Amino acid sequence: MFCISSAKFGLVCLMFAAATYTLAQANQSSPSTSIAQVVALDECDPVTFNQALGPDFCKNIALGYSTTLSDLFSEAQSGHPDPKWDFEPDTVHIQRGATLSVVDQGGEPHTFTEVAQFGGGFIKELNAPGEHTIPECRGGFGRVKVARTRLLQGSQLQITGLAPGEHLFECCIHPWMRVKVEVK
Repeated sequence: MFCISSAKFGLVCLMFAAATYTLAQANQSSPSTSIAQVVALDECDPVTFNQALGPDFCKNIALGYSTTLSDLFSEAQSGHPDPKWDFEPDTVHIQRGATLSVVDQGGEPHTFTEVAQFGGGFIKELNAPGEHTIPECRGGFGRVKVARTRLLQGSQLQITGLAPGEHLFECCIHPWMRVKVEVK
């Protein structure tokens, strides 16, 4: 054994790597530590969104189709919101104890808020005709419960401890973005 500090560092790293590998192997066989992913997607048009909402609000890097800010509002008001603004998948099945990882791969912010029933968000002009803001979304980001569920582009939200049964999640900004999570 060499008593050189670099040798000690190498040994420590090797021991750490072995412990991490062993832990990862144990977690693969345990369903209670599994991870399921939900992805938030949108096609915001950087020119129209950033002009109205401020520089870098929309950070869409998708090539091709983009939704203008005016189209987003008019489509929502007509009851036919843009289907490319979505959470994928629409339904998730997980085991009790699993982690739900929600990633925003869209161009703008979203929320991933648990709700009792699907309904309208806190921007009434983005709600479908006749749809009212549901209690969980009222107050928007002024409510801590909504603010805690905010996703910025590229960010991730980890949800753990979901009880067995059905859980509904929606974006309180774009309320047609919805997911049903079934926990067994």
